[in-house]
Amino acid sequence: MGPYLVGVDIGGTFTDCVVLDKDGHITATKSPSTPGNFAEGMLGAMAVAAERLDLPFQTFCEQIKVLTHGTTVGTNALIQRKGAKVGLITTRGHEDAIHIMRGSRGVNSRDIAKVVHFPESQKPDPIVPKRYVKGISERVDCFGDVIVPLNEAEAETAVKELLADGCTAIAICFLWSFRHAAHERRVREIVRRLAPEVFISCSVDIAPKWGEYERTTATVLNAYIGPVMSRYLSNLDRELKRNHYTQPLQIAQCGGGSVSVERAMESPLLTLDSGPVAGVTGSVFFGKLIGTPNIITTDMGGTSFDVGIIADGAPEYSFISNVIQYEYFLPKIDIEAIGAGGGSLAVVDPFSKSLRVGPQSAGADPGPACYGRGNTVPTVTDADVVLGYIDPDNFLGGRMKLDRAKSVAAVQAVADQLGLTLMQAAAGIAKIAEFKMADIIRKMTVEKGYDPRDFALFAFGGAGPVHAGVFGSELGVQKVIVPLREIASTWCAFGAASADILHVYEQVDIQGSPFDAARVNRVLDELQARAEAQMDKDGIAKSRRRFSFSLDMRHRGQINEVECVLALPRLKATKLQALHEQFYARYEQLYGANAAYKDARLEIVTLRVRASAATPRPALQKAARLSSTVPKAALTGSRSVYWDDLKKSVKTPIFDGAALKAGNRVAGPCVVETAQTNVVVHPGRTLRVDAYGNFEITFDKSSAKAPR
Repeated sequence: MGPYLVGVDIGGTFTDCVVLDKDGHITATKSPSTPGNFAEGMLGAMAVAAERLDLPFQTFCEQIKVLTHGTTVGTNALIQRKGAKVGLITTRGHEDAIHIMRGSRGVNSRDIAKVVHFPESQKPDPIVPKRYVKGISERVDCFGDVIVPLNEAEAETAVKELLADGCTAIAICFLWSFRHAAHERRVREIVRRLAPEVFISCSVDIAPKWGEYERTTATVLNAYIGPVMSRYLSNLDRELKRNHYTQPLQIAQCGGGSVSVERAMESPLLTLDSGPVAGVTGSVFFGKLIGTPNIITTDMGGTSFDVGIIADGAPEYSFISNVIQYEYFLPKIDIEAIGAGGGSLAVVDPFSKSLRVGPQSAGADPGPACYGRGNTVPTVTDADVVLGYIDPDNFLGGRMKLDRAKSVAAVQAVADQLGLTLMQAAAGIAKIAEFKMADIIRKMTVEKGYDPRDFALFAFGGAGPVHAGVFGSELGVQKVIVPLREIASTWCAFGAASADILHVYEQVDIQGSPFDAARVNRVLDELQARAEAQMDKDGIAKSRRRFSFSLDMRHRGQINEVECVLALPRLKATKLQALHEQFYARYEQLYGANAAYKDARLEIVTLRVRASAATPRPALQKAARLSSTVPKAALTGSRSVYWDDLKKSVKTPIFDGAALKAGNRVAGPCVVETAQTNVVVHPGRTLRVDAYGNFEITFDKSSAKAPR
């Protein structure tokens, strides 16, 4: 019984709910996502959990101590272009910054197809049409001195014109405002006086950083999804309270951890990628528990494949993000996603006669061909059914029946176009998806100065454990871990349930070496004061508060910045040389040995504080003893599975994952089935169950490959 910790994550195909009780027991449920009204899918997944716990829904809600929600509502509003009509007020003469963009137009090196075909790429449709951009007279210089006072009459006229045009959100971003915020705050007062119901987004609150385009973009994107997210979260909060949930609703955020629902409504940009980030957050917690500090996190769901990196127990961060080709400033856990999920469509290019898998997806509706909802194009899931990885009569523990004949027909159509057998085509679909995943992981690790062979790989999401054995072997990782058996398929929801409260505050103050420690500490004092004020508002006791401080540094004259975390709460004048050495070490890890130029001056650009408060931790249970004897009941039978390694179908043992005991080992080829996902163990690999119930896949040396 309660009190319960609950995490809910809305994905493109399924909504996941994980419930942890005080004794460490875990209840995981899935419910179809409801794109028309995502709140229905969330409440539906919670209702299934209540049913599994044999509780009335309102009684279940009463016993929830912390509910943390990872949401894709803001992301979907951006991708589908269903956000608010936004007006932008900016410095006169700088109205086109968001339309000019950068020369790359939001194309980065990880998307090789767009890089190769860059001349064919186009700018995205403007998220703010030029007629809704208003320049007004004001000017602050790079030192924060006012050169041109704010023309309040022009500002009021601009606001009235935007309101007359039907704008329901207004973004305010002035040049160098992060050095002098008064002008933006004054315009915000004018908007509130004229239209209290309009959503307002100020750059000094969202992205107080150097970089006009990225700062403007962050401010506009926040305004664009603001009304949508505010409606969704306020309605959800109200519905939960109606069902007797009395605690503050927490929302997973992209920096790791969670924020209050009120903070999420003020700054909805924080919720972008919050679902995949929650998977990394859960992996950080669980990696510390099992003594695994270096982890590659891989989340393969129905629509996408998301990758994160944890090194020495800490997640890797990024400070420039990209959505629909718009780059924006926001400190977040670095997640890279590609369109490679169970629902990714496999099509034959009519000109090159080559097979392509993704990024287009069948999604939740109509879904793969085997769902029987009208789709006839094969997906990765259809290939898994044909190969025998998935039992169509035991999908999601038998709760959903799949139509194998429709999968066969869809894959056969591809096979006929390519002149292949049915099994060759199915294996090709799976392998293309798996190698695409290996490629994005390889790029992410190498770009950050890491060797994947130094890492364990966490495979989660509904489809991740099915394919991780292949892309893990291709990377040469130490081992693949499917965490907590069937809970792996709802791992992002588990991560939300185990997330700390987190607030991140930044301030740009560019200064060259030799550094003035007192100046640095004054800014850190201001940032901590802002964090303390927010945590006072959250009602967090001072004894629970934890602070981490960092500086973004670079060689003077360069643009590449490196984050250096301070070992102490403040910078000491006697530790400046140690700070330099810390910068050089991290810089050379990223860019190569001897890449740092130690005779050059250094600069501090951005100062940052991460303020956190620990939430109740799930008390996960560990087996008291290990057993090497596999229970007879664990072997449920066998079926024909095609193994591309062997180039033939083989009668393959099928195990019930719930019946395997801690300490058990089973050799491949075999398939381990759980209520939420399947673990496919290829020939030459071994699966072991550890004391926490994790499935660990290890490789024979002959099957593991070094990174290219």
